[in-house]
Amino acid sequence: MNLEKTLYDAYGFTSFRPGQKEVIEKILGGEDVIALLPTGMGKSMCYQLPAHLLEGSVLIVSPLLSLMQDQVAQLKKMGEKSVTALNSFLDPSERTIVLNNLRNYRFIFISPEMLVQPYIKNKLKDIQISLLVADEAHCISQWGFDFRPDYLRIAEILPALGHPRVLALTATATAKVTEEIKKYLQLTDPFIYSHPMDRKNIVYDCRKFSAGNEKLEWLKEFVKTNGGPGIIYAGTRNKSREIADLLNMDGLRAAFYHGGMEHQDRIFVQQQFQNGELDWVCSTNAFGMGVHIPDIRHVIHFQIPTSIEGYVQEVGRAGRDGSPALATLLYAPGDEEMLESLVLDDLPTINEIRELYNSADGGSQLVAQGIIRETSFRVLSYWRTRLTEQQTIRQIEQQKNEKMMQSAKIKKLITLKTCLREYLMECFDQQLVSKPANCCVNDGIEYSSLQSGPRKEDARTSPATWQKRLESILPC
Repeated sequence: MNLEKTLYDAYGFTSFRPGQKEVIEKILGGEDVIALLPTGMGKSMCYQLPAHLLEGSVLIVSPLLSLMQDQVAQLKKMGEKSVTALNSFLDPSERTIVLNNLRNYRFIFISPEMLVQPYIKNKLKDIQISLLVADEAHCISQWGFDFRPDYLRIAEILPALGHPRVLALTATATAKVTEEIKKYLQLTDPFIYSHPMDRKNIVYDCRKFSAGNEKLEWLKEFVKTNGGPGIIYAGTRNKSREIADLLNMDGLRAAFYHGGMEHQDRIFVQQQFQNGELDWVCSTNAFGMGVHIPDIRHVIHFQIPTSIEGYVQEVGRAGRDGSPALATLLYAPGDEEMLESLVLDDLPTINEIRELYNSADGGSQLVAQGIIRETSFRVLSYWRTRLTEQQTIRQIEQQKNEKMMQSAKIKKLITLKTCLREYLMECFDQQLVSKPANCCVNDGIEYSSLQSGPRKEDARTSPATWQKRLESILPC
């Protein structure tokens, strides 16, 4: 089998990126695979090419609607017609048409919540699924318990689908997270491909200030002299909006983005950024998955991220074109308190646990009454059918301790006097083989080589007809 020929015939590429061929060969050989490939290494190709050589359909479980829509749009741009997404964007008539024609699709994207619905499961049973893909598989560990419990139920669906081979894809996973992926997907002996996490073209900076207002003044000056494109990550929705408003007042092309916005508004901001109509996106950690912009030059964390895994995932969105990019972490006294609040706020409280376990109707009215948060309800509804009240309390305490350990790792990054790159690699149980000339703030940074200057006008920012502009914002 000539995989290079298939790669060229289907996608026009003459060679594989590191890791792609090894993963694809194992999949075609019938093995389950966990693939850890850094952002920009072409994870999607690991299931796209096998789809041309396997009979039946490839089912891709994707965590976010925006990510799912972007993946569908990318495939369609490459000329793939037999692709669909089962999500809430479909109206009832569209959904019926898709479900009645599932066997005609080579790629089927689906959310974990929809995957476990009995009606959907029965429809999928009637077709041949050759490969199930758990995309962004770190969500099984990081989000599966305290955010997206249905991610933990993927393994329940495998028998109904005839036990297809499984591919778990992620850009960031420690050895512990990899083991949790194996556990929750019930993979007994998967092939694990782990590519070095280090991205040589990303330079790591950390700047410390004596007060939060100094941090803000530095940021305003920095974005004025660096044209982007760049992402500014803020810890809260209000802060992302505040930063974007301040940059707009200075005449800069910026917008805010967070999970509380209407979905179409989020899509609009993402498309503007991709089309070069925005230089800066000020966002919570909700922004980034599925954003395929190769020339992002700066990723700035205005506040401390909640984990090393999240930090590496977010800075990995810079420099996908291989050119130098700068990751800057800003710190001021008091940021630790916000970090602790962000880390623990998502976890259900003991009162929420007790209220749900003692409710007669399963707790649905408690959400409407504001007694239990929606996120807590999703988590506790899953564990209520599996654990006693005391066992769930112990699980939450264990999760709390785990999150505090994660926050301790990121706080250490701020106080570190040695190489930041080396420390990040150690956090992922990897060793740094060599350092680039421009490495990190503790090894000395040549900032002049990283100044992007004002963003040049190009095809992405040139005037367009209203039809072309509409097509760019709402891809078919």
